[in-house]
Amino acid sequence: MSFYTRLGDGKRVEMTKEEAWADMQAGTADAADMADIPALSTEELETLYDIISADGRLVGVEPGHEVVLTYDIGQLDFTGDNGNSGNGVDMGRLEAALLHERALGADTFELAHSDYSIKPVKPVISMEMQTMEEIQAEIIAPYFYGAMPNMGLYYAPDGPYGNPADLMREFKIDESMASSEAASEHMARDIEFVGTKIMQAGADGFNFDTTASAGDADFVGVLKGVEALRKACPNAYINVGMAGESVMGIHGMIEYDGQVVAGLYPHQQCHLAAKAGADVFGAVVNTNTSKSLAWNLARAVTFVKQCCIDCPIPVHVDMGMGVGGIPMAEVVPMDAVTRCNKAMVEIAKVDGV
Repeated sequence: MSFYTRLGDGKRVEMTKEEAWADMQAGTADAADMADIPALSTEELETLYDIISADGRLVGVEPGHEVVLTYDIGQLDFTGDNGNSGNGVDMGRLEAALLHERALGADTFELAHSDYSIKPVKPVISMEMQTMEEIQAEIIAPYFYGAMPNMGLYYAPDGPYGNPADLMREFKIDESMASSEAASEHMARDIEFVGTKIMQAGADGFNFDTTASAGDADFVGVLKGVEALRKACPNAYINVGMAGESVMGIHGMIEYDGQVVAGLYPHQQCHLAAKAGADVFGAVVNTNTSKSLAWNLARAVTFVKQCCIDCPIPVHVDMGMGVGGIPMAEVVPMDAVTRCNKAMVEIAKVDGV
């Protein structure tokens, strides 16, 4: 007997129980082997299979198991195009914020620049501060500011530092590492500047989205920026969300607080985020588009479960297009989204989504 499910690219397929079980076992084994953590137990796999194969298009958590929902990318999920996870609806940032709060029941929301990166916000910070202050006068839900560190923007041709990849291709290894370090320090200074200014304007917190997307120096830059922001704003709410389950070692040797950060997995990344001053950690596991939902979700839950066990601060797992077991597709199928969310809450025991 078969049931409908998804592939990692969103394609709808049929699987038998035996096929799903084989994929779940392979997915959890892959995560366990990569991060040297326990695989899911037989009982947990049985629960996961029940979630994946459940009748009905949508599933939900049991009453009393609800968790806090946080959002990234702000109003861009309305105003952006489909390729940016948006809907192409023309509206202002105030209207988008109030719609999320009053129509969609969002627990939290955030203000975001159209580029959604730290560097482009710096020259327009006064306008962002004004907008933050105006919307805070209207909204009740916690209203943050959100941006990606996006350290790639600090490299040529967009920034003042040489691109490490180009330098490595020329066998200029020392120069490549020095460029990464300089960009990391520059980004940390910008994080402190933008973060403190937006907190002065009344922001309830700051969400760092897609941390370490440019590798290990990016991660260190965010940690140093968070450290400075925490010192300047002791009561600020700070969320650090990652870009993937493993920190890419582009520099390879850069450290934070004596710890080499390249190759760290969620249950290790979270300790550095907490040490830097983050209140909440956003664990990320990337989706393999060629694998099934069963494989991807078992793998993702394995990583995140261990993170929730080890993390000294609350874990709000990143769930969306291409992460958390959810398929990578412009219009994400809700049958897959709800199953992934339910599994993260009931098996991984996350504090929020």
